[in-house]
Amino acid sequence: MLASDLPQLTPIRPMTRQRRRRLIKTRRTVTGLVLVASIAFLAGMTDAVGLMLTGNFVSFMTGNTTRAAIALGTGDFGHAVVLFSAILTFIAGNALGIVIAHAADRRAFVVLACVSILLAVAAGFAEPSLVLVQFFLVVLAMGLVNATVEHIEGLPIGLTYVTGALSRFGRGIGRFLLGERNFAWTVQIVPWSGMISGAIIGALLARTFGAHALWLVSMVALVLALSTLFIPRPLQRRFNQHFVASAPLARRSK
Repeated sequence: MLASDLPQLTPIRPMTRQRRRRLIKTRRTVTGLVLVASIAFLAGMTDAVGLMLTGNFVSFMTGNTTRAAIALGTGDFGHAVVLFSAILTFIAGNALGIVIAHAADRRAFVVLACVSILLAVAAGFAEPSLVLVQFFLVVLAMGLVNATVEHIEGLPIGLTYVTGALSRFGRGIGRFLLGERNFAWTVQIVPWSGMISGAIIGALLARTFGAHALWLVSMVALVLALSTLFIPRPLQRRFNQHFVASAPLARRSK
């Protein structure tokens, strides 16, 4: 057999550093978007269940702000106090989430596990007389969950609210019409898609199981928390904002 009769093998080209970096970035982006969609699904489900059980939003603080203002304007001061308290609780949940996330080695797992526990505790307050306790616990959980993912490859991501995402999506369309061809803004539709699909499921759960729907939402949060254990730690750290704690101010000498 002549050498020319042998099949010609295509030489395998070594992976370049640029291609390797591109593949790693793609992996980070896809993993982050899947996580964002999953958490937004959980947020949408919780918001729908919470709204149907308590009559108030548990993560849509823009809506609660407007409703609180209307309550003040119409003299319904009791409802206004409840809604303003919910806004403060949501802020506290966000702050607590950052503190917990900063202290945790497995940020996403610990934060989502805490969310699952809060939702389970809230589910235990199913008596009509305890509906406000249930409401504030769920609001606290929804504030907490925002600390799970803060950005994807430098793009800010909202988990429990989609107004900002839709605004960034719309502005991206405007820039596209003007000739810009950077399509990074398209990822903003991911949290909206996750939230609306979760809200549909949440509405079905609340209609079918009533107050017990929160137990199911808590289980979804726990499953999601466990699934984050499969995400490598270095990859998870890419989804969070870094901060540098400032040193205490030196005392001025008299």
